[in-house]
Amino acid sequence: MRIVLGLTVLAVLPALLVCVTSFLRIIIVLSMLRHALGMQETPPNTALTGLALFLTLFIMSPVIQRVNQEAFQPFMAGKQSVETAYRKGSSPVREFMVRQTREQDLALMVELSKAPTPKTIDDISNVQLVPAYMLSELRAAFQIGFVVFLPFLLIDLVVASVLMALGMMMIPPSTVSLPIKILMFVLIDGWGLLLRALVGSFH
Repeated sequence: MRIVLGLTVLAVLPALLVCVTSFLRIIIVLSMLRHALGMQETPPNTALTGLALFLTLFIMSPVIQRVNQEAFQPFMAGKQSVETAYRKGSSPVREFMVRQTREQDLALMVELSKAPTPKTIDDISNVQLVPAYMLSELRAAFQIGFVVFLPFLLIDLVVASVLMALGMMMIPPSTVSLPIKILMFVLIDGWGLLLRALVGSFH
């Protein structure tokens, strides 16, 4: 039974990583940063995914520790049944998702599922909570991505205006603005600022 459960968890692990952890918000923001810089393949997808994975582990470490202590270890020791381990293991994950989920998104999913209005958080099923959480994560990621885009867009506009004023309309603005954007990002320690903001956006 334990081998079957272990193989099942491994099979659905990529989906769980995207749906119930902080990975979705982080990878979207990092991808938007790459597009804002104007580099389509740098940093490569492998680097962004690896960075997002380690940030996810850092953010989710308290939740993982609780799941391990309250559900996984007792189940492996034979002190809990599968149902009890699932209930105790999903509780910390649900608490994390609820903290990040907007009430409007929860209300939307409850309305779409045509379920009775829940009186407490415990009345909300995972079928309703997980998509609501993903909607909230997408919203938060796009909000952060918009703020990231603004300074780079300003640099593009200034460079394009200067080139047009100098009559150098044959030179693509991206050719000049790209090194300027990279230099600015390095000088202000952009990676540190972005990662600090990303980690701080989770509560």
